[in-house]
Amino acid sequence: GKQEKITITNDKGRLSKEEIDRMVNDAEKYKNEDEVQKERIAAKNGLESYIFNMKSTLDQDQIKAKLSETEISEASSQLDAALKWLDANQLGEKEEYTDKQKELEGSLKKLVEKVYSQDGGAAPGAQQTCGQQANQAHKE
Repeated sequence: GKQEKITITNDKGRLSKEEIDRMVNDAEKYKNEDEVQKERIAAKNGLESYIFNMKSTLDQDQIKAKLSETEISEASSQLDAALKWLDANQLGEKEEYTDKQKELEGSLKKLVEKVYSQDGGAAPGAQQTCGQQANQAHKE
């Protein structure tokens, strides 16, 4: 096939070899920092998304029907507290966000299991069998 060669020449007023090397080294150094920042933001966004998804789930009538007022109130309080914590810790480390999410998931686990055990074990987003769909249709 066709081959093209690019030659970089050091014309007057251009960057020196040392300047180019320094720029390449800086780019490598900042690449690692960018990766850490990217992971930190992903963990923060994951926690925020989890909180809002759970708040939205608790707001659904079919979920409210399966839980007591106290359970909904306690779960909402935990989610509100986590949201306040998130707002106060915008510059937290990745581990802080993932630990907070695990803590929240752990404290809400029994509630989630209670809701979805009444659906024949179908967790959010899970595919239901034909039998589960038929049973659900008869309930409604």
